[in-house]
Amino acid sequence: MTQAANQKSPVAGDEQSLPKTYQPEAHEERIRERWLASGAFHADPARVLSGERKPYSVVIPPPNVTGALHLGHALNNTLQDILVRAHRMMGFEAMWMPGADHAGIATQTVVEKRLIEEGHPARIKWKREDFVAKVQDWKDEYEERIKGQLLAMGCSCDWDRWRFTMDEVCARAVREAFFRLFQDGLIYRGKRLVNWDPVTQTALADDEVEMEEVDGHFYYLRYPLVKKDGSELSVTLPGDETIKHVTVATTRPETYLGDTAVAVNPKDPRWEALQGAGAHVKLPFVGRVIPVIADDYVVMAAADPDAPGTDPKAKFATGFLKVTPAHDPNDWEIGQRHTLEAINVMAPDASISDQHGWSDVREAGQWLGMSREDARKAIVTAFKKDGLLEDVKPHRHSVGHSYRSHVPIEPYLSDQWYVKVTDDRLRGSAQRAVAKEQRTSDTHPPRPGEKGDDAMRFFPERYAKMYESWHDNIRDWCISRQLWWGHRIPVWSAPEGDAEAAATLKDILKRLDDRMDIHVRGGAKDDDAEQSGLHVCIRSDDDPVIPELESAGFVRDADVLDTWFSSALWPLSTMGWPDPDANEETKGLIDAFNPTSVLSTAREIITLWVSRMVMFNRYLTDDHRVPFHHVYIHMVVQDGEGKRMSKSAGNGVDPLDIIHSHGADAMRFTLCQMATQTQDVRMPVERDPESGRNTSPKFDIGKRFCNKLWNAARFTMMMLGEAEDEGSSGAPPSPPENIADYSLVDRWMLSRLAGAVKQAEAALADYQFAAYAENIYDLMWRDFCDWYLEAVKPTIKKDAGQQAVLRAALGSILRLLHPVCPFVTEAVAESFQPLARRGAPAPGVELGDFEMLCTAPWPVVDASLHSENVEARFERLRELVSMIRDVRERQQVPPRRRVTLHVEKALAQEIAEAGGMVETLAGLEKVETGGDPERASAFRFQGAECRLSGLVDEADAGAAQDAERERLQKRIEDLDKSISVMEKRLGNPGYVDKAPAQLVEQSKSQLAAQKSEREAAAASLEKLK
Repeated sequence: MTQAANQKSPVAGDEQSLPKTYQPEAHEERIRERWLASGAFHADPARVLSGERKPYSVVIPPPNVTGALHLGHALNNTLQDILVRAHRMMGFEAMWMPGADHAGIATQTVVEKRLIEEGHPARIKWKREDFVAKVQDWKDEYEERIKGQLLAMGCSCDWDRWRFTMDEVCARAVREAFFRLFQDGLIYRGKRLVNWDPVTQTALADDEVEMEEVDGHFYYLRYPLVKKDGSELSVTLPGDETIKHVTVATTRPETYLGDTAVAVNPKDPRWEALQGAGAHVKLPFVGRVIPVIADDYVVMAAADPDAPGTDPKAKFATGFLKVTPAHDPNDWEIGQRHTLEAINVMAPDASISDQHGWSDVREAGQWLGMSREDARKAIVTAFKKDGLLEDVKPHRHSVGHSYRSHVPIEPYLSDQWYVKVTDDRLRGSAQRAVAKEQRTSDTHPPRPGEKGDDAMRFFPERYAKMYESWHDNIRDWCISRQLWWGHRIPVWSAPEGDAEAAATLKDILKRLDDRMDIHVRGGAKDDDAEQSGLHVCIRSDDDPVIPELESAGFVRDADVLDTWFSSALWPLSTMGWPDPDANEETKGLIDAFNPTSVLSTAREIITLWVSRMVMFNRYLTDDHRVPFHHVYIHMVVQDGEGKRMSKSAGNGVDPLDIIHSHGADAMRFTLCQMATQTQDVRMPVERDPESGRNTSPKFDIGKRFCNKLWNAARFTMMMLGEAEDEGSSGAPPSPPENIADYSLVDRWMLSRLAGAVKQAEAALADYQFAAYAENIYDLMWRDFCDWYLEAVKPTIKKDAGQQAVLRAALGSILRLLHPVCPFVTEAVAESFQPLARRGAPAPGVELGDFEMLCTAPWPVVDASLHSENVEARFERLRELVSMIRDVRERQQVPPRRRVTLHVEKALAQEIAEAGGMVETLAGLEKVETGGDPERASAFRFQGAECRLSGLVDEADAGAAQDAERERLQKRIEDLDKSISVMEKRLGNPGYVDKAPAQLVEQSKSQLAAQKSEREAAAASLEKLK
């Protein structure tokens, strides 16, 4: 059995002393079980709806059920937990909704890969329901793992309300949202060019495409000029140049197989001659005759490609653009303007194919079945062999890649379902949601009386601009995915012209009369899409009309919805929308907790997720409310070299490894301390030689901090216990009621507490997590441990006021620190609180009693306790103590030796008024005024000369004097050099006249201080001669 297992853990009401060391593994699981058993994190919407409490709610960004959580999850969930725990202690009804995302593409891909590795056939050979069952098994396994990791991190979620994006409650919300959007014309089907992932073989939204710089080439291909009938053609251009071909420049020669035009800019001098000749070109090997057209999009060739300021595109341009509408988004737009045919020459796996709309194959049949990469090489070789390859130039350019498979996406012509996010009901509503002072554009001004307008703020504010800019250039959202794992699209379709299907549908609709849970679209066209055929959207999967439709030839769409569709409903679906009263665990949640208080997330999903949640929440709620009042964008943790952490790169850090090696609180405090307002922070990653796992020395900071708190608490409890023992013979004395009757150090501690509580509240309100951590770090380590505990040691037993302040200080620190370090503070509180209950409170400090710290009241410290005057007096004496300690350290005075301080009368009086604080902290025997003791060490304190005597034994005086003479001589020499440099600087008119006045004054002050110090050192040296 380990030492940790043998270590007895304190329980509520146990007043035993804390063990000597804090061992997280001895406490975390036990404390976590106490929290869960008590129901401390379960929110009651009735308390909000009755007005008893104000709401504070957060929905967790649901992690994907594809694997373990990483350090980014640990960071974000720590920050959310800090906010939730703090507001719970502040008296809010706090609800943190947990859950997980089904992550369609990612999960299906990883499960399919695993099945193949286990010897199973590829997905396409499975029955759909059997494969989905396998994915469900994976989901169940990893969902439990994710729950365990969040619990290990200390997350105070409302665990009874765990949601999954495909569970029954969320599925109902997805179905309802789709139906309403379909019914209102905001979902449509259209044949368009989509971003196609040839590996996962599904469409991707624009936001799922990541641009990467790649090294490629421009290939210059010659297309012979012909007449419309295909006969050869020569064209005489301005300047009497005669041409028989045009040269196009392309980075993707394989797509030439789908060319349906060659375009030239109408301003190009060659256009008039080509137009007059009725010019066409014939595609080599294919034989297709295609027109030469004019379009303003075409970049004209640069007259001098090497001239400064030349358009980079013009440097490579020939002035002739091959137009492939089915395989390039810009060409698609040209094709729409000129009604060009779109010929798809690829299969879904991006191999060359004549099975998807290409018929005039001819000699190009030699490339059928090749991958796009192999076809590129073969086509270039063929062009070169026939003298049709004019040139090849290297070119580095940006290429879209799939965020999931990381291969180049293929622009692909396909029938897909879209959400019309460009509609003002969605885009405009999302834009108007941003607080007026954060908007930079008035393209979507707020509407009078609209509840959700101006209701959402970004932290840091700069991300509001990113959100706004993206909406300005948004395109309709492709929501269909060619997958099996996900929410299947609830639309049944029949081909246009199917008389039997149309007749059956007509009969059904007549029988249903005004039923509002079925909606039909078909045969209509609008600006955005072709609605070919009949499309029937049904609100519920168990509607009895479905079998009738299917028997009449209607077929349900095989595609599933983009994962982000269900994620966009997360603030609504998790709370039971559209019918929250249908389930006990969701009853009252929408009215009590939507809008939520804050969304904490990463900047890369502002467009993928944040925007769409705003659109859907506002559109689907009657009062158009925003899904959250605040959006906090946290920084990204990178490794020590500024690289993004990842398991595949070998630089990732597993949160569970850190919890096992350092404890959850150490990890949480370190991450909180790093959470600045910058975009990225670096964390050096090292390999732990014992475990072989990645770690970081940064986490040692958090571990030392937790140990410091533990030791300070042990010392505090020991002192308070001894004080109780001292007064056990009679009734405990009452502390003074008037704050003026307390010592300087006690008033200073109370002032620091008042300031720290105010600063903590302000930091959390502004999402300044690093400032919150630093504030508490300074309060606990510097103020409480380094100064206050040391100052009260000699007097605490007999000073009831000091005992009250000490209890208030530790009680406040535990509460302030609990949101970021919940385990160690809860463990300390279990032993400390019984002791704290028995003592009288300090004036102006309200802490309140509790059974568990996680539900304890937030500390309330009267603002009047904060005194700038008291803190300034204390800081002045602390500086004096530090200077005395420096002298003692230089002269190697043993800590137990008491020395005498000789000062001026005014300073002596000030020290006396501090009630022995300076004597205790500086190791003084006494303080005397005047006198000129032998072998005293002199120093200056804020202009006043001070001396310390009794630093050494008489027997050691000679050696000590020699050492001090040597030290003083060396210091005088250093000061002389510094004084000389400073006098030259101030004697230079150029510096005095041109340097900022503040800098000149600073230099003068430094010179005066150095001269004063030299004078004191010289006087001390003279006395030692």
